[in-house]
Amino acid sequence: QVRLVESGGGLVQVGGSLRLSCVVSGSIFTIDRMRWYRQAPGKQRELVAAITRGGTTNYEDSVKGRFTISRNNAKNTVYLQMNSLKPEDTAVYYCNIDQSGPFGATMGPYWGQGTQVTVSS
Repeated sequence: QVRLVESGGGLVQVGGSLRLSCVVSGSIFTIDRMRWYRQAPGKQRELVAAITRGGTTNYEDSVKGRFTISRNNAKNTVYLQMNSLKPEDTAVYYCNIDQSGPFGATMGPYWGQGTQVTVSS
């Protein structure tokens, strides 16, 4: 079983910053892509940022230049540094991973339980 635990969410004012963390534990082989998604009330879940094991990143257009995804492979942890936060960033943020299991088989995706981010104006 694979467990993902997010932390770091909270209430912040417009223009503020938060740093989300997601720690992966359990039956881990080789974690491939790590991602952050978010879901605002009444909206579909959307991909915010992703990072490969080698460190290649990509971002949703609205967060480019404000959010930074990073990972620590030794700690099985992915981070999301969020700066210049806007009210439209308010959502539940979810961590998501894939991993390569024995013989290279892709396993996942696995999801965390989510952490609430609220940006007040």
